[in-house]
Amino acid sequence: MSKRKPRPAAPGIAAGDETAAMIRVDHAGEYGAVRIYEGQLAVLGNRPAGDVIRRMADQEQRHLETFDRMINERRVRPTALEPVWRVAGFALGAATALLGEKAAFACTAAVEEVIDEHYAGQVERLGEDERDLKSTVADFRADEIAHRNEALAGGAEQAPAYRLLSETIKAGCRLAIALSTRI
Repeated sequence: MSKRKPRPAAPGIAAGDETAAMIRVDHAGEYGAVRIYEGQLAVLGNRPAGDVIRRMADQEQRHLETFDRMINERRVRPTALEPVWRVAGFALGAATALLGEKAAFACTAAVEEVIDEHYAGQVERLGEDERDLKSTVADFRADEIAHRNEALAGGAEQAPAYRLLSETIKAGCRLAIALSTRI
């Protein structure tokens, strides 16, 4: 009978701390998503896209509440960068919405693409000892994929300077993930 190799921890994180780091960064990410949608709704709340954004925001709020609960139950230290994400998330949402509905959807598509990749990696790394967390992340990943697809269907790729906007937002999201995992 062969022993199963232990899963490697994320770079720079001790294996025993990896689950806490996952919960910390996922909590931060869901908080950031809620703030992005709040910024978008501040600008587009009364327009047709507002209903779509509001529905996605409600799902992100549910995700945040789940990770809030996990942070408390597992006594995981939340990211110290929450004040930064509070301002940056709202500003990103409002700024893209000021560029128009398609730019707001481009923001959503970019963010959700990075989160899809991030959550897929977590699902792959989580073992049977974390079945509930793995199931939660997989469920939330499905919501994020649906948000990305809805944003693309809403014209995200027709936003002004779509590629530049998208790649810039993706780079910012990847940086936020790296920082929130550790800080």
